[in-house]
Amino acid sequence: MARPTIVILVVLALLFLMSAPAAANVVQQTVSLSPNPPLTPGSQQTVVASYYIVPEGSTTFPSSNQLQMETGLLDAQWVIQVVLDGRNAARQTATGNAAFLNGVLLAYPTTQTVQFTVTVTGTVPPGATSPFMLLQVEQLDNISNIVPGSVLTITQPVAGQATAPTTLSLPTLTPVASPPSQATPRSPLPEVSVILAAGLGLCLYVRRQG
Repeated sequence: MARPTIVILVVLALLFLMSAPAAANVVQQTVSLSPNPPLTPGSQQTVVASYYIVPEGSTTFPSSNQLQMETGLLDAQWVIQVVLDGRNAARQTATGNAAFLNGVLLAYPTTQTVQFTVTVTGTVPPGATSPFMLLQVEQLDNISNIVPGSVLTITQPVAGQATAPTTLSLPTLTPVASPPSQATPRSPLPEVSVILAAGLGLCLYVRRQG
């Protein structure tokens, strides 16, 4: 194979590796809700969710990536705590319906254990419908595209919106009058024939006796 061809193949392979999205390596661990569901529209709700990082590659997390977190709660307050080898490390706060965690805060040698906890508090919207999205975490690559398979969502039902059991509505049956009898009426001809035959026989008997 010619040397220019080999060079072209190597360049194409490098470009493919650079453009391929990093594998999702965030796993949801625990979730706690206060108060307990179902959610009440207009009331305050707190979600605490913990996640751990599964190392893939040379570091625990791609430093060029980031985590995006979203909630449907109103006036949300965020606290994000990174835990390194069981000890608190970086801590971030945010407000609004979205928060971000830079990948640099999660990128460590694979010999270390990285976890993080997300606490979000806000108000359930008055018009909330089931299922309501409380928290969604997704990994973004270096060009802000969502890494396939990285979306982790926590949803809960809203009070008073449980699906009612399905009932069958049976149609009202209208009584139908019995149809007239279709039996063919018996012809009177056989009875008349018998009478005539009996009368004729009686006349012949009287004549013979006379």
